[in-house]
Amino acid sequence: MTIGASGPIVGPETVGIPHRAAPRIETARLVLRGFREEDLEPQAAMLSDPLVMRHVGGVALSREEAWRRVIGAAGLWTVLGYGYWAVERREDGAMIGQVGFADFKRAMEPSIEGLPEMGWIFAPGAHGLGYASEAVAAGLKWADVALVAPQVVAIIDAGNGASIRVAEKAGFSERETATYRGEPIELFRRRRA
Repeated sequence: MTIGASGPIVGPETVGIPHRAAPRIETARLVLRGFREEDLEPQAAMLSDPLVMRHVGGVALSREEAWRRVIGAAGLWTVLGYGYWAVERREDGAMIGQVGFADFKRAMEPSIEGLPEMGWIFAPGAHGLGYASEAVAAGLKWADVALVAPQVVAIIDAGNGASIRVAEKAGFSERETATYRGEPIELFRRRRA
């Protein structure tokens, strides 16, 4: 983009690129919103917790790595037109997790490249309270209107029973074993009606 005397001039390098920000979605108990700089500390606390990370690569992340996740979540919206939301509890404004879609170009078999891959992570204090199911349902309701993909996928560690239940409740009805980074992972599919 070039800035001229009268404002931005859209050049050929911007044609066809979705320039979007995360839409705000409200549910009974939650707000799904774009990430902000002040989300770093709750994000870092969540992603450094061994309980949270045991099924997400198994390694706690540093504050710096958490920051990269925050800015990466914001960047997904600009590049793909979809991405991750910060999940905020309405009653107190606390950021308790993240939910959304990405195409991480994963080298896995079978390939899911080009499909929106849904994921969710919640802080330990938010576990077991239905927040993940509520956020996932809201994200999928948005995807059913905004995305034209024939299906949404999710990959979940076979030992993560809580996330598997969230996926099944949300309509991820097809399940198969896939291979990612040389290890088995469960691949879930939710086909467009």
